[in-house]
Amino acid sequence: MVMDREEKVKKLNDHKEKVNQIFQDIDYCDILQKAVKMSSEEIIEEVTNSGLRGRGGAGFPTGLKWKFAAEQDSDVKYVICNADEGEPGTFKDRRILEEQAEKVFSGMAICARAIGAKEGFIYLRGEYNYLKQDLFNRIEAFHICLKKRGIDFKIELRSGSGAYVCGEETSLIESMEGKRGEPRNKPPYPITNGYLGQPTVVNNVETLVYTAMIVHRGHEEFKALGTKDSRGAKVFSVSGDADVEGIYELELGMAINEFVDLFGDGDTKAVQVGGSSGYCVPRKKFAETVIGFEGIPTGGSMMLFNSSRSMYHVLHNYLEFFCEESCGQCTPCRVGCQQLLHGIEAIKKGEKPATYLDELRKLAETMRIASKCGLGQSVPNPFLSIVENFREEIIF
Repeated sequence: MVMDREEKVKKLNDHKEKVNQIFQDIDYCDILQKAVKMSSEEIIEEVTNSGLRGRGGAGFPTGLKWKFAAEQDSDVKYVICNADEGEPGTFKDRRILEEQAEKVFSGMAICARAIGAKEGFIYLRGEYNYLKQDLFNRIEAFHICLKKRGIDFKIELRSGSGAYVCGEETSLIESMEGKRGEPRNKPPYPITNGYLGQPTVVNNVETLVYTAMIVHRGHEEFKALGTKDSRGAKVFSVSGDADVEGIYELELGMAINEFVDLFGDGDTKAVQVGGSSGYCVPRKKFAETVIGFEGIPTGGSMMLFNSSRSMYHVLHNYLEFFCEESCGQCTPCRVGCQQLLHGIEAIKKGEKPATYLDELRKLAETMRIASKCGLGQSVPNPFLSIVENFREEIIF
C-alpha cells in the first residue's frame, strides 16, 4: 500500500523526533565548556567508542584518524573542514552551514584539542561564496567564545574554485596551497604530510557536527542509533522523482524499499545512492539493499527516478559530468571517461554492436583499479550498475 504525502510527512516527523541531532538547537558554548574539561585521549576515546565513520562517503573511522594525527610528533598541525560539496544531488552541507555553523566550528575546535592543532580552515565550495560574509561574522563571534574559555584555536575561510576533484582531500590541500587542484600520491597521507607538509585532519562538515554532538551528549546516545556496522544517523539530500524532497536526518541501516516508501512517488524504478559517483539500485533490489556501510554507503545524495526516465540519458549525463570534471592527471580516468561516453553514444547510434558494451565494462573495471584517485575509481559505480540493471535501455 502506497502512503499518501500526509502519511509520509507524519512518519518523517517521527524519525526526526527520534534522531534529531544535527539540526537541534544547542548552545555551542555548552559544547565547548564540556570539551575543554576533557583531555586529548578522552576526546579521541569518546569519538572512537561512538563508532562514527566519515560522513563524506569514504567512511574511515573518525576516532582512528584523530588518533593517528595526535600521535604525530609535530608542533604544527591543522584541521580542515571539507565544505566542498560538489557531488551532484547533494546539498545538505550548505543547509548545515546556514543553520548550524557553530556546531561545525565546535567540531573543528574539539578535533584541534584532540590532535594538538591551533589552526583550522573551512574549505568552502566556490558556489557557496554567498555564505562567506555570514560565516566570517559567526567565526568572529566563535573566536570570542573560545578566548573566554582559554582555547587557543582560530578558524579561517578558504574558497574553492568549483572543481569536483577538490572534494578529494589531497586535491583540496593542493588547492589550499595555491596549486592546481589534483590528487597527490598516497602514501604519505594527510595525517602525516598534509597542508604545508604538516599533520592534517580533513573531515566533512557533517562528520564534525557529529563529533561535537558525541562529545556533548556522550557516545552511547549516538551509538544507540543505526546498526552494528553503521552507527548513528545520516543527513540525506533527497531529489528527483520524489513525492517528498529536501534534507532529512535518518538512521543508517534503512533498506532502500523503506526509503522509497517514505520519499518515492509510487513509481520509483531506480535510486541513485551517493550521487553520480554512487550506485544505481533497481527496483528488484530495493528490499535487499541497505543504506549503510554494510550495504551501499553514501555521502548523502539520494536521487529517485521513476518509469518516465531513460537510464541511458541518466548515464550519459553522469559520464558528461565526469569528462568535464576529470583533472586529466592520470590516463585511466582522463581517457576512460571519454571512451565510456563515446562508447554508449556509438551503441545508441548503431555504430557499434550491443556486444561492445562488454568491452566498455572491462574498461570500467580497469579504471577502478588503475585510476589515481576516487574520481576515476568511482566512475565505474554508476556505469556498471546502470549497465547491469538497465542494459536494454542502453542498447535499444
